[in-house]
Amino acid sequence: MNQTTLYHLSHIDLDGYGCQYLSSIQFTQAHFYNANYGPEVRARLEEIVAQIERDRYLDDTLSALILITDLNLSTKEGHYIEKEAGRLGADLQLLDHHATGAGAAERFDWYLLDTSRSATQITYDWLQETYYFDSKKQYQQIVAGINAVDIWLEKAPLFEYGKVMLGMISGAKEINRVMFPAQDRAFKFSLIEAGRARIDAVDAPILLDDELHQIKKSFFRESADNTKDNLVAFYVTRLLTQQKQRLEIHYRDYKGILGYNVGNTSIIGNTFLLENPDMDFYMDVNYRGNFSLRSNNKLDVSLMAAKIGNGGGHPNASGGKIKDYKDSFVYAKVRKFVQNYIHQMSMEH
Repeated sequence: MNQTTLYHLSHIDLDGYGCQYLSSIQFTQAHFYNANYGPEVRARLEEIVAQIERDRYLDDTLSALILITDLNLSTKEGHYIEKEAGRLGADLQLLDHHATGAGAAERFDWYLLDTSRSATQITYDWLQETYYFDSKKQYQQIVAGINAVDIWLEKAPLFEYGKVMLGMISGAKEINRVMFPAQDRAFKFSLIEAGRARIDAVDAPILLDDELHQIKKSFFRESADNTKDNLVAFYVTRLLTQQKQRLEIHYRDYKGILGYNVGNTSIIGNTFLLENPDMDFYMDVNYRGNFSLRSNNKLDVSLMAAKIGNGGGHPNASGGKIKDYKDSFVYAKVRKFVQNYIHQMSMEH
């Protein structure tokens, strides 16, 4: 294992998580970040810089590596992270296969671009060359499966298996990645590992497809069995309870928490309130600004919904829409916007 601390940013599909699945095996000290294209890339790069600064404050001997995979950077983003890596004394490496990054690849010597391989395959090869990774070839097959589907090698032996894994990761929406990125990533790593464990079985694509429901349930099950929806709801409720201080918002003299795109509000909201009698309401807002409210006889949320979102419903279950809602892929910004909005609307007569 390597003693360097890794700061790894990657894309949000099978190929992106495949890269991080591999690096998580190689590095004992690692921070992971994920981004889709657009402004989220710059935001995650800034998070990495801030994390290295915090870690360097605690340990000025820190050896840091910034690794970016399955994402092409703009020239402006490249200049930014190169300058910050130099300032922080961090090594920098980008591994990608998107031809749209050709311009940036020509400008930066740390930018490795190869359109003939998936990012997972590039990462695997790079780890082998740099750290003698996977000397027993335990991960070779799963990498080949991801590579086959990501660059669409229909004749490859593991193409059909890769297709099942592609859908497996794209459909893994049980945990919101903006609110709970570490848990969402751990879930997806567990799915890739389950794929690795079955890849050599007879009729492996069918087997993985058939067993996917149970594979997911096994991640969320803590003790007694239940339906998958209930197991997910209980799991998410536990996360909300553990992190309620970070999620706390206020409406007048009432205290609640804010979820973002959590969904399943009836089960999760009511379960959370039963387990947290110190909270007066539960609110979940989606990326369009539509919100759901739940209470447990402590606050008439139909009046709250009418006041803040031209909504309504029942005393313990209501909803509405935030006017001119401003979405973000950073939860803290969503919470700040919603809290300021609630305060402003609640002060109006």
